[in-house]
Amino acid sequence: MVPADQGGGVMRADLLSDPVAGLDEALAAVDAFDQALVAGLLRPQPAQAASLTELAHAVAGTPLAARVSEAAAKAAVGAAGEDHFVALAAARTALLGSVHDALMTRVTEATGRPRGEETVPATGGRQAANLLAAARAWLCDLARAGWQGIDHEVVSGAAQVVSAMLPDPSLRRPATLLDGFAAELAASCPGSALERIPARRWGDLWSRGMLLTLPGAAEAPAPGTATGRLLPLGVDLQEHATAAQAQVHAVFEPADGSAPGLVRATVSVPKPDTVVGAGLWQLLRPHMSLLAAAGEGRSMELTDMPVTAEGDLIWSDEHARPSEPADAFTTARVALPTATDPATAPLDRHPTRIAVPVFLEGYAVQKEDETMTFTVAGHPLAVDTDRVPTAGPLTPEAVATSNACIGLLRWDAGTYRVQPLAVETTVRKKPVALHAGAWAGGTTDKVGVKAEKAATDAVAVLRERAGRLLRK
Repeated sequence: MVPADQGGGVMRADLLSDPVAGLDEALAAVDAFDQALVAGLLRPQPAQAASLTELAHAVAGTPLAARVSEAAAKAAVGAAGEDHFVALAAARTALLGSVHDALMTRVTEATGRPRGEETVPATGGRQAANLLAAARAWLCDLARAGWQGIDHEVVSGAAQVVSAMLPDPSLRRPATLLDGFAAELAASCPGSALERIPARRWGDLWSRGMLLTLPGAAEAPAPGTATGRLLPLGVDLQEHATAAQAQVHAVFEPADGSAPGLVRATVSVPKPDTVVGAGLWQLLRPHMSLLAAAGEGRSMELTDMPVTAEGDLIWSDEHARPSEPADAFTTARVALPTATDPATAPLDRHPTRIAVPVFLEGYAVQKEDETMTFTVAGHPLAVDTDRVPTAGPLTPEAVATSNACIGLLRWDAGTYRVQPLAVETTVRKKPVALHAGAWAGGTTDKVGVKAEKAATDAVAVLRERAGRLLRK
């Protein structure tokens, strides 16, 4: 059922401003445990013991209660073993999962869209138990040392384990996480010299690593296939100094006439730090034809495209072909309100993973200093313009003058925020649609052409230098 229009498109922003019961308490328990990890659990101090007790109290009355209570008591006296650390990681993950579910329940009420049902993975795949145990042992060593106690000797303990895990496809997911985590910690050594410790982030990586190294935890339901029409909504571009990722959000209409659903298709590539802005598309577009279709405003016909239970298309160009033009704002107005939101896998239930496509119109824009807000039917909704990439014609200035927006609803810093993917605005008295991914397939825009040429020159220089080194 589509919620009544309150002058704000098909989303009720009023439901997003009400407090969520128990959310602050759950996050406070997570923060307390994260602070206990900062100093390490080898020789806990009274404050750390109190933080562990707070975590245990937060899951009282759940199936985890007895194990976590025992684990907290052992950890409080520096006697925690591997099973105890696993229990603490599970409690922390469960609390953040409950926060995710509560926030998503509110989002579902606001959008009025149906939610997909969770699929339980089939178990049975054998994994190298000795390697998983070695990975958990390293993570236990980290917890005992604490983030202030990390040094290169402690961090380097992951190297052999990761090297042994990476060749095994069934272990690649935890191996990749541990590899990245170890690299981040190594770049921060020694921990005693850190002015600021990212306690929440490292707590996330630590607890996720602990659970992914349990036998069977990384297993997922077998992918299905998708045959039908794909209608792109927008492109979320993310850039790092050494990598770039583009994620296309779209509505998928099955050929068999069943209910449409929201899906994502993602491509990631390594990049030199000299390639920035619009030049990123040169690195990304050869790997996924969907980027060109999204940039050109076209739909795609899919035939037996692999898709996960969480709505992620495992993209392969051989299963797709470009089709007729499809305006993203028409899709947002007509198809999005009835599309089913995909389910979220248990270990992926975390507030930072919330990125729900929404459509807004008829709002008023307020801007104060660096803060922008959409007022939707009298209710403020923060706008995350920091996430608007420089690799397209969409700008914060265009967002400020817009009257309709396709975006991703996220939750950050204690509030819901919308990240614009495309807006409708007026330029020189004419209505114009501006998309963050408009240059994904190429552009004749002067700024975009200039940026792409700079990227081409940078890549050519790097290739020439690499070739010279190889010849030596």
